[in-house]
Amino acid sequence: MRTLTEIQNENELEFKRNKQNVYMRLTGNHKYYYADQCQKFINYILKNGFNNHKPKDIKSVSIVNSTHYGASINARLSSGGETHIKTFDNKHEMLGFICGFNFKIA
Repeated sequence: MRTLTEIQNENELEFKRNKQNVYMRLTGNHKYYYADQCQKFINYILKNGFNNHKPKDIKSVSIVNSTHYGASINARLSSGGETHIKTFDNKHEMLGFICGFNFKIA
């Protein structure tokens, strides 16, 4: 039987893995859920592409929230450029979009 401490440590490791390429602060009771949703969204874009960009054109995807520039989902392209997949007014709007998108494709 695993102890509570072991379970908490496993949850934190999974949270850190899911938060790769997510550049915003996730806190509170829902931080694990949002990190998981962000990772699912990133994996979908990497596997399926977006707009006119095929998966082979995409090097990485990042989810960013900046106090100066707002919230955005960006793709670094294999050609060396970077493009916005979508921009938002705030992080809550972006997280709502990501969760809704994942729900729709599930």
